Amino acid sequence: MDPRLLEILVCPICKGPLLYRKDAHKAAAELLCKADRLGYPVKDGIPVMLEEEARKLPPEEEIA
Repeated sequence: MDPRLLEILVCPICKGPLLYRKDAHKAAAELLCKADRLGYPVKDGIPVMLEEEARKLPPEEEIA
């Protein structure tokens, strides 16, 4: 993921910052919003910033 893109992307709901996480085991990537506890998928290098596509993070999942 391009670091310059990460600097300008924000959560579409709260407009807060996002964290990039790539899961090496699943070969999947997400942009995480700590405030809303949502994970937005990154498909083929393109962030999908739609609330209906976001994964709700369970309470036990840590966001580093």
